[in-house]
Amino acid sequence: MNSTDMRQAPSTPQGGKLVTWLVIAVLCAMLAGAFALGYLGWFRTDHDVPEAGYVALVLGVVFSLVVGVGLMTLVFYSSRKGYDEPVVLIKEPESDQEETRAARADLQQSGR
Repeated sequence: MNSTDMRQAPSTPQGGKLVTWLVIAVLCAMLAGAFALGYLGWFRTDHDVPEAGYVALVLGVVFSLVVGVGLMTLVFYSSRKGYDEPVVLIKEPESDQEETRAARADLQQSGR
């Protein structure tokens, strides 16, 4: 039990910690493999990257940053302006409803 809210803490299976450490170990192994491939690809080749390759690399990074910053800006703008709030039905006042019904009735009669 938690002492702050008197609710029982969720129980985890005995193998939960083992699974967590196994996932961390696999992810660390994948990271080490990525670093090894990056090192071999960078230092074990005899080919030089042409100037156009560096220009393309810089333009790709800049474009990716612009898109990322733009999308995050839209997320924050949408959140601040309330566009993420659930839709709420705003009912019309009684007088407007009567006028709308009368207008619809007139349109139906004139359309026949």
